[in-house]
Amino acid sequence: MCASSQELQDVSHLVSVSQSARFGSKPRTSSPPGATTLTRHIQRINERKAAPTKPPERIFSTSVKPTVVHFGTEDLEEEIEAKLEKRVWGKGKEDDLTKLECPPLGLESLRVKDAQLQASSYKRRGLGPHRGRLNIQSGIEDGDIYDGAWCALHEDKKQWLQVDALGATRFTGVIIQGRSSIWSWNWVETFKVQFSNDSISWKPCMNGTREAVFEGNQDTDTAVLAVFPDSVVARFIRINPQTWFTNGTICLRAEVLGCTIPDPNNLHRWSVEEGAQYKLDFRHHNYKEMRKLMRSVNEACPDITRIYSIGKSFMGLKLYVMEISDNPGQHELGEPEFRYVAGMHGNEVLGRELLLNLMQYICHEYKQGNQRIVHLVKETRIHLLPSMNPDGYEMAYKKGSELGGWALGRFSYKGYDMNNNFANLNSEMWDAMELETDKSKLINHHIPIPKQYTSKDALVAPETRLVITWMQSIPFVLSANLHGGELVVTYPFDMARDWAPREHTPTPDDSFFRWLATVYASTNHVMSNPNRRPCHNKDFTRQNNIINGANWHTVPGSMNDFSYLHTNCFEVTVELSCDKFPHASELPKEWENNRESLLVYMEQVHRGVRGVIKDKDTKAGIADAIIKVDDIDHHIRSASDGDYWRLLNPGDYKVTVMAEGYIPVTRSCRVEYEHYPTICDFRLSKTPKQRLREILNKRGKIPKKLQHRLRQLRLRKPGAGNQRRTLRAVNKTF
Repeated sequence: MCASSQELQDVSHLVSVSQSARFGSKPRTSSPPGATTLTRHIQRINERKAAPTKPPERIFSTSVKPTVVHFGTEDLEEEIEAKLEKRVWGKGKEDDLTKLECPPLGLESLRVKDAQLQASSYKRRGLGPHRGRLNIQSGIEDGDIYDGAWCALHEDKKQWLQVDALGATRFTGVIIQGRSSIWSWNWVETFKVQFSNDSISWKPCMNGTREAVFEGNQDTDTAVLAVFPDSVVARFIRINPQTWFTNGTICLRAEVLGCTIPDPNNLHRWSVEEGAQYKLDFRHHNYKEMRKLMRSVNEACPDITRIYSIGKSFMGLKLYVMEISDNPGQHELGEPEFRYVAGMHGNEVLGRELLLNLMQYICHEYKQGNQRIVHLVKETRIHLLPSMNPDGYEMAYKKGSELGGWALGRFSYKGYDMNNNFANLNSEMWDAMELETDKSKLINHHIPIPKQYTSKDALVAPETRLVITWMQSIPFVLSANLHGGELVVTYPFDMARDWAPREHTPTPDDSFFRWLATVYASTNHVMSNPNRRPCHNKDFTRQNNIINGANWHTVPGSMNDFSYLHTNCFEVTVELSCDKFPHASELPKEWENNRESLLVYMEQVHRGVRGVIKDKDTKAGIADAIIKVDDIDHHIRSASDGDYWRLLNPGDYKVTVMAEGYIPVTRSCRVEYEHYPTICDFRLSKTPKQRLREILNKRGKIPKKLQHRLRQLRLRKPGAGNQRRTLRAVNKTF
């Protein structure tokens, strides 16, 4: 290791300053003649020998120091405060459909197939009976094949939408909704219902001795429930509009409530319910019930679980996290940190229930000795946040499944959409790229949060601030946030660079993000079905159910982009189902659809390279070191103990580690196809300037050998041989 001429100059100057301060004299402002001549001579030699090279890469640190918080263990046996109880649950009526006699047949969830839907007439293919599903969303423009309702061709009282239940069913009610469209207003105001066993002869739904007429909609979005006076057993049901919005036409979306009657000829009708073998709790859990379930998991597996809170929502509800690890409460050197986040949009509830099921499942399987789960728990620190927006969830829960519409509970209590609420670091980075002429000064990672975003007056939800602090406090490596309303996995960037409505905008790690998205989508039972029906207005099967977020629709300030640009963590968004709030009867099936996907995605945290970066002399870990991979313009940083994890696809890579005060080190690392990381440790040596600075900062004495050699440097006459010998002597000292 040789010191550069600049380092030699710096060393000499530091010693001069130190000695002057010690003896009360003024420091010299220039180097002694011998040192100056030596330095200039070395510079001339280096200039002659140096080939054209790119400028050295500058090392930047975040200008706004992140807040690091230790999250203490929560005691869920404590009772909820009376004020909180009154504020959140003291008013409002619950319309939970679990209290009704029969669940939905599944028009919204697509359990009812297109072939089971028929109509008297329809205007065109995009307004056919297959579009008459509750909460189905239209495309941006009316007139395409993905419109927002069934609309009859004729405007008379003979029009109907028919559902075939495929067997004897006890019908108890229907839910209807107007047409989804930003350009037109159409809904049904009153309607009748008929039943049949053969689709030929029909009987009306009666209210005593008269044919029942049900109240319908008064707008396009509100879902209206109509409960029949008496349940009716039949196979077919028709909704027959009687009146409709004066300035509109006959259009509706619907869900049918009914209980399937077991066929006595079916020998397998008593088959075990899916998921029952895991003893999972398949129902919707409000805040209180979620606390009880998490506590029960912690009590069942106290050695591998811990519950903590990252703070409180606007209404005062805690954002609870279940930690799963063989050493809960501590970051273990070399062990990666993983997180799942659900409930960012409060009405997209499936992710919440899946994470509650997942913590139950891991606890149960760990106790049973399932080696896959045991290995996952011992080698990974897992964090599960089932509800990022508990205030929004409680609003949606009060209306219940099917009746909340498309948006109730989506936003925070103060009206923030949290997936647009993170700092827009994309624009900060792209603006710098356009303005900065010296590309070596650009920052491609750990981009600082703008000061205006951190001010108290900034339009930022308290829940968003809490999650940001959580991200900064734990060195997460991989994450996914769980949403609902579609069937697709999206990956960064979520924001289009040119503010276009949608535009493919890849990250430098695009190939690995596509792998992550593919891992989840290809193991999901519904997404992986090539014959599945599109949910709403886009067929993602053409892209294998994955898409670059910005190529779907641009989202400034998304959690995915923020996570990638401000921390080391890679994150994708998983849209879990067409139905944002599936009925509780759908939950066992949804668990089976997603169980393997949830597990295999977590296992990807062990892909790539990992290691520990240490000081060569002290063996102490080096925090905040920069890890650079050749040909990938996105770096990461080491954690507080010096450990790091760099997610990479299989291949050969040159990895360079840089740290302030240390000489950079580069080595080759090969990533294999197996599910375990390649170990690439680094030992860095301090620069001579850094060594001397540490001595002076400690007010220690300069070693006598160094004093003697520096004195020689000042007194010796200029000469090439003397200069080289002096330079070697100084280097040898370090």
